[in-house]
Amino acid sequence: MSDFDVIVIGAGFSGLYALHKLRDQGLRVRALERADAVGGTWRENRYPGARCDIESIEYSYSFSEEIQQEWVWTESMPAQPEIEAYLNFVADRLDLRRDIAFGTEVLAMAFDETDALWRLETSGGAYAAPFVVAASGILSVPLEPDIPGMASFAGESLFTSRWPDTDVDLVGKRVGVIGTGSTGVQLIPVVAREAGHLSVFQRSAAFTLPWTVHELAPGELDGLKADYADIRAAQRAHPVGAARLSAFSVLLDMLASPPIKTATREEQLRAIDERGVMGALNWGDVFFDIEANRMATALYGEAIARIVEDPDTAAALVPTHPFACKRPIIDQGYYETFNRDNVTLIDLRNGPIVSVTPRGISTAQGDVDLDVIIYATGFDAMTGALSRMKVRGLQGVLLGDYWAEEGPLSYLGLAVAGFPNLFTVQGPGSPSAATNFVAAMEQHIEWIADCIGYLRAHGYRTIDAQPGAQRDWVEHATSLVAPTVLTHPSCNSWYNGANVPGKKRMYMGYTAGIPEYRRRCDEIAANGYQGFTLA
Repeated sequence: MSDFDVIVIGAGFSGLYALHKLRDQGLRVRALERADAVGGTWRENRYPGARCDIESIEYSYSFSEEIQQEWVWTESMPAQPEIEAYLNFVADRLDLRRDIAFGTEVLAMAFDETDALWRLETSGGAYAAPFVVAASGILSVPLEPDIPGMASFAGESLFTSRWPDTDVDLVGKRVGVIGTGSTGVQLIPVVAREAGHLSVFQRSAAFTLPWTVHELAPGELDGLKADYADIRAAQRAHPVGAARLSAFSVLLDMLASPPIKTATREEQLRAIDERGVMGALNWGDVFFDIEANRMATALYGEAIARIVEDPDTAAALVPTHPFACKRPIIDQGYYETFNRDNVTLIDLRNGPIVSVTPRGISTAQGDVDLDVIIYATGFDAMTGALSRMKVRGLQGVLLGDYWAEEGPLSYLGLAVAGFPNLFTVQGPGSPSAATNFVAAMEQHIEWIADCIGYLRAHGYRTIDAQPGAQRDWVEHATSLVAPTVLTHPSCNSWYNGANVPGKKRMYMGYTAGIPEYRRRCDEIAANGYQGFTLA
């Protein structure tokens, strides 16, 4: 017997909606959250400059008209404090906290084949339920840096993925930032304005898209709210679930642009004259032709050189990986930051970090004395959270081992063969990080809720993805990116797991778009959950 029908792991965007949706169906639901508050990734990543790259009115729940109309966004693209406040508002508005066990980390879970129950061991005791919804986040497990001597540093060490709740005073201090991915690009301009001197340790230069974020003018939000029905309809029809401006919509617009390989030199220069680094990348063949991608990168370097005054620094900021290989980054004054007298770029391609010392960071290029080191070193994306839990399915198979040996396999990104009654939100093979996370997540939760309702209504105790259907889905998902630069050997990113030592390399997103994904999922459900074994 169990006290609950469903256990939800996590209380971020996905977990909160899963709790609400399933509870609304009359199910006994308990959400387990390891933190002491709601928010998930948007609670933990509170570093200076943290911001979403999708407009606030689209990076929000669409299931409740009341929440849409009551919540007041203040900026076009929300910063971390506003998103965290929004999630707290939702938790209160829907009275969700009463069914969330805070400070409860899932340590292990195993499927009991006799009783058809998941039995969970947590830091707060044991739980059991027929179904588990893993809303544990796709960017919730940070990669801990492994640099010799880290513990010896006499100054202050900070990690962007667990930034202190209290204010951090960087004024006048010598600060080093390790990492220039999305987090670093957002963080660095803010820290530069406070630090006495900032040293940026760059392992891999990033492509960034300069963006203007504005405060919503009086009456602007009211106008948007009045159009919410049309905005949501456009979202549902849009491949990335963000019909308005976003980093992803910009990428889609590029597909309709002319090819760089047939552009004249004058046309290429005009592109950066008019749009800067954005213009350098705005060509329709960069996603499919590695030579075109490299041409665009060279043009991108010319655009950087027009912004960054020091030629050596400008050259070091030019990426070496294909554009679109990694998640596009929006920035506000990133390249301009390197024109400041108090900022130094240390390109680790010229000599790596050797160790952290009591005084700072030692590299093959020399030593840098520091008062503060900030680590912005990325995540074990998509599979990291569940891989680190001891999740055991049929015959005691450990999910982490299964993914390590076979690759991050999943059916629809919703289930893994051999792990019955375990639903994964935004798992590998789903639209996930290649789209507006919230729009894709809502579809996931609604499909899962409908599935559980169907199973209960028809007397089924278990549902398990069939290995053949899972294999076919993985082949379909990977075939979508086969003609693109995403599969080029030089494309190393968390999208394909290449940022995690030992992780089996495979592109983990579904790139045909949310509408096509939704159509396929609905078709599978309409056919009696084709590709699943129901028992």
